[in-house]
Amino acid sequence: MAPRPGEELTTELESRQTSRLVRALEMVAPGTALREGLDNIQHARTGGMIVIGDPDELAFLFSGGIKLELDYSPAFLYELAKMDGAIVLNSNATKIVHANVQLTPDPTILTLETGTRHRTAARTAKQTDALVIAISERREVVSLFVDAIKYILDDIPVVLAKANQGLATLDKYRSRLDQVSTRLTALEFEGGVTLHDVLTVLQRAELVTRMAAEIERHIVELGSEGRLIEMQLDETMVGVSADKAALVHDYLVDDLDHNYQGALNQLVRLSHQDLLDFGRLAELLGYDRKLNTLDYPVSPRGIRILGRIPRLPKLVVERIVEEFGGLEELLAATDGELETVEGVGDIRAKDIREGLRRQQEINLVDRYLQT
Repeated sequence: MAPRPGEELTTELESRQTSRLVRALEMVAPGTALREGLDNIQHARTGGMIVIGDPDELAFLFSGGIKLELDYSPAFLYELAKMDGAIVLNSNATKIVHANVQLTPDPTILTLETGTRHRTAARTAKQTDALVIAISERREVVSLFVDAIKYILDDIPVVLAKANQGLATLDKYRSRLDQVSTRLTALEFEGGVTLHDVLTVLQRAELVTRMAAEIERHIVELGSEGRLIEMQLDETMVGVSADKAALVHDYLVDDLDHNYQGALNQLVRLSHQDLLDFGRLAELLGYDRKLNTLDYPVSPRGIRILGRIPRLPKLVVERIVEEFGGLEELLAATDGELETVEGVGDIRAKDIREGLRRQQEINLVDRYLQT
């Protein structure tokens, strides 16, 4: 399934910009030396502009200034910010290369910024690969400019509040995902799965993943203050990624390696509106988007169920699926037939049977507790 016109380019650009923004937030997170310097400038209300990038590649924008080549320190940054012009740091912000530099970006580059400092910062970021930080003298606001993105740093209590609110929402999303996943598992053992059941779990898993990504950005911005939030997020997200990948593997129409990876990549690139469209999700798995998903029966290959059995290697799971073709056939197979699969044998066959039985029991308990 080919991306819509312009969709691939747009999503790749958004991905690139988002990853660069995350790296920028890591550089200025609380606990870093750069953040200490920015805080000093902000609280002193001196204002300033810091450009972080390769000085040689940025040199064409420089007019005047002082070449320093000093090791970075928060105190140096604070003192140099009292001068007019921009301060230039190297790419990893370990050296102060120039100070009191007048930047001359292309004046024809469109920007909605009003102040001279912020207009220059926005144009410099759009024209180069540099991270540009503008600190407002009167408003005490720190703005990051990366490519065409402007990101205003919030105070730590504000970011913490956003992260905690995100965690509360994520917890509700995860609870709903567990409910629909438990129902799907029961239907898989009963042989009554419809495409609608599968797409519901896939949609919920991706929504949970996207919510987690939002919280991760808050954690990056919190730096050393975000450790507790990070621990809670890790606990909430246990198993989601692996389960989502196994689900795609189980129900993809043509289960070839390149189709599987392509489907996962397309799922990540789906817009929020398309993610809510079951027709689009069905198409992603290789089905006709006009199908009535509520009535269309499908059968799992068994990868998701087998993947939950402890100490069962992935290669053995693949061989079992290749041998029997699906979960229904595996459940109907005799012990002798299971033992003949390469890598299984007598002992592992018993472990697999016990693992399948325990999953059915656990699933019944989970469904009871959720009612």
